[in-house]
Amino acid sequence: MNRVATTLMALLVLLVIAALSLFVGVIDLQPKNLFNPEQLELLLVSRLPRTLAVLITGSALAVCGTIIQLLVRNRFVEPMTAGTGQGTMLGILIAILYFPSASLIVQICIAATMALISSIGLMLIVIKLPATKPLYIALVGLIYGGIIGAAVTFVAYQADLLQYIEIWTTGEFSGVLQGRYETLWIAAIVALLAYLIADQFAIVGMGRTTAISLGLNYNQVVVLGLITISIVTALTVVTVGMIPFVGLVIPNIVSRLYGDNARLTVPITAFFGASLVLICDIIGRLVRYPFEIPVGTIMGIIGALIFLWILYGRERHAR
Repeated sequence: MNRVATTLMALLVLLVIAALSLFVGVIDLQPKNLFNPEQLELLLVSRLPRTLAVLITGSALAVCGTIIQLLVRNRFVEPMTAGTGQGTMLGILIAILYFPSASLIVQICIAATMALISSIGLMLIVIKLPATKPLYIALVGLIYGGIIGAAVTFVAYQADLLQYIEIWTTGEFSGVLQGRYETLWIAAIVALLAYLIADQFAIVGMGRTTAISLGLNYNQVVVLGLITISIVTALTVVTVGMIPFVGLVIPNIVSRLYGDNARLTVPITAFFGASLVLICDIIGRLVRYPFEIPVGTIMGIIGALIFLWILYGRERHAR
C-alpha cells in the first residue's frame, strides 16, 4: 500500500471514529433524533466539544512528540515522560499555592513557564550525554521527569493537595463541555504554526554542527520548539490531564511508514495521534459502560503494547 493510500485510509478512519464518538455515551443519542431540541443540545454542549477536545489533544501531543524527538535526536523521548509534563504539574502546584485566585489564563501561563524551564533543563542535560549512547537520553529523561514528579507529589502531600493534583495525573475527557475546553484551540494553533517550520526542526535533528553549517539559527529553532512543546503540554494537562505514550509511539510509527521528512510526516502524525486517542477514549466509555475508564489509563495500556512492538518488531524502512 503506497503512502497516499495509507494517508487516505487513516483520514477515513479518523472521520468514521469521530462520527462514532458523537453517539457513544450514557445518554442515548441517535442520528435520526438530532432535530429534537434536547438531543441537539446534548450534541452541541457535550458530545461535539468532547470529540473536538480529543482530536486536538491527540494531534497536538503527537506533533510535540515529533518535535522533541528531533530536538534531542532520540526516538524514545516524549513530553509527558521527559520532564515537560511533570514541569507543568509543578506550575499548576505553584499556581494553587501562591496564586489561588488567579484566572485560568494566568495559571496556564505559570504552567507553561515551568514546562519550558523543565524542557530547557532536559536539553542542558542531553547535550552532555554521548551521542553514541542513545538509550542514555531516554533513561535520563525518565529519571529527570520522575524526580520532578516526585518533588511535586511530596509538596502536594505536605500541603494536603495530593488528591487535587492527582486530577491532572490521569487524562480524561468526561468533564469536557462547551465552555470548558476552548483553550485547547490555542494548542491546535501552536501545533499548526510549528508545522510551518517543520523543515527547520528536521535540520535541527541532524545535529548542531550540521544545522549551523546549513545556515540555520540553531538556538532560535530549538527555543521555538521548546516553547511549542511547553505551551501545548501546559494547555493539555491543565484542560484534560496527562496522557502518556501519544508523543512517543505515534512519531515512531509514522517514521517507519513514511520516513523522516518532517514536512510530509507532521500532518500524518497529527491524524494518527488524533485517531489513537479517540479510539482509546471510545474504548474507555464502553469497557465498563455506563461508567468510564480514563483515557490516560487506556492509552497507557495500548501505548505500552505498541511501544513493545516498536522495540521488538521488525523495523520497516520507508521508501
